[in-house]
Amino acid sequence: MSLIIAGERSGVGKTTVTLALLAYLCKNNYQVQSFKVGPDYIDPMFHRYITGRACRNLDPVLTSEAYVKECFRHHRDGADFSLVEGVMGLFDGIGKETIPFASTAHISKLLNIPVILVVDCSRLSGSVAAIVHGYCTLDPNINIVGVVLNRVGSDRHLDLLNNALAPLQIKVLGVLRREDNISIPDRHLGLVPTSELPELDAIISKLAALGASCFDWEALLPLLEGGGREKEKGGKSLYSVKIAVALDNAFNFYYQDNLDLLEELGAELIFWSPLNDDLPQGVQGMYFGGGFPEMFALKLSNNIGALNNVKAAILAGMPTIAECGGLMYLCDKIIDFENNAWSMVGVLPTQAVMDKRLTLGYRRAVTLQNNFLLDAGKVIYGHEFHRSRLLSNLKAPVFETYRVDSGESTGDEGWSTQFNLHASYIHQHWGNSKEIPQRFLKHCVDFV
Repeated sequence: MSLIIAGERSGVGKTTVTLALLAYLCKNNYQVQSFKVGPDYIDPMFHRYITGRACRNLDPVLTSEAYVKECFRHHRDGADFSLVEGVMGLFDGIGKETIPFASTAHISKLLNIPVILVVDCSRLSGSVAAIVHGYCTLDPNINIVGVVLNRVGSDRHLDLLNNALAPLQIKVLGVLRREDNISIPDRHLGLVPTSELPELDAIISKLAALGASCFDWEALLPLLEGGGREKEKGGKSLYSVKIAVALDNAFNFYYQDNLDLLEELGAELIFWSPLNDDLPQGVQGMYFGGGFPEMFALKLSNNIGALNNVKAAILAGMPTIAECGGLMYLCDKIIDFENNAWSMVGVLPTQAVMDKRLTLGYRRAVTLQNNFLLDAGKVIYGHEFHRSRLLSNLKAPVFETYRVDSGESTGDEGWSTQFNLHASYIHQHWGNSKEIPQRFLKHCVDFV
């Protein structure tokens, strides 16, 4: 079986624990498949950097329970071990049930995977027992096989924690001291991506050393048994097209499953950098993911050739998908946190302005008009995560959007034009909506 690394709440160090486990296993030449619960892009980058295998997102809101199970089974097979990093606290999700939908507990129950609970002990001693007891008994369907005690202050502190936990007869599978904390730089949307960290190899080495010294591997290894079978091959290719996929420090928020789907359908993905390159020649479609264009706006604005050629391609009708940061790139300007205005592609008659306010959450989006990707009335599920806003009102919005948890309206959203352009703040995972990449590629084939 596999393991889920869960936190008793956000910020307790489950990412550090997960990365330390991955780094140790990979340093010892194991093939490890990692997964991440929820709509995350940056944590999976760190997983992939360590394991050399694409981390897969397990998100039943963006996809479905059936897709989550198939994704997990398919990608687990062929690895020695598989490890899942949870999201937020173990029981944080959508709905009022004991096991909320899309919570780490939900994924544990859905996939029948045991849980290791990470507990922040920096302000605890005997009370740790009440916390762990509560998590272990709240729902008997969740199998918590052990705990990792994080931010332990001293040997005396550890004795107090162990004595408090002893009556519960739960295994302490790891102990990380306060001085063991490894700092990974962050900014307004979370951790700084791996491609921007020149010191990353040194950080990974420290994590591997932490993994070697802080965990009970005699107890852990039997819990991490992998699938061991060869993965099945993808389906029949339907389309033969070249798609330009923006990939650099400014644009790197992609679900690997989306890229895989495009390739399985026959697309050749041409990765390029809007920061440094010109638009590749001979492509029939463009895909701009999210990222941090606001952090690299000066360099993006100085690459005049790329700006002009992207604009010309869109105006000529080249099918284009732009999500979040990609949408910002297609605006007239990006106005950064210091109120500097930087010229961008200019096919969207608006400006993207950075703001302190964070827009975050799952969305149910109802398509308002027919476009090259979606028919009017089509409902999709996605996720918003950004600190920018558009200055101009939408003239012909793509979606009417609602919060998934409460059903509250979040307004109109997205741009779609007669030029085969779909631009939106909503990030989509196509795992349960394969007709979207199929329609995208069909229009790419038809583009001349």
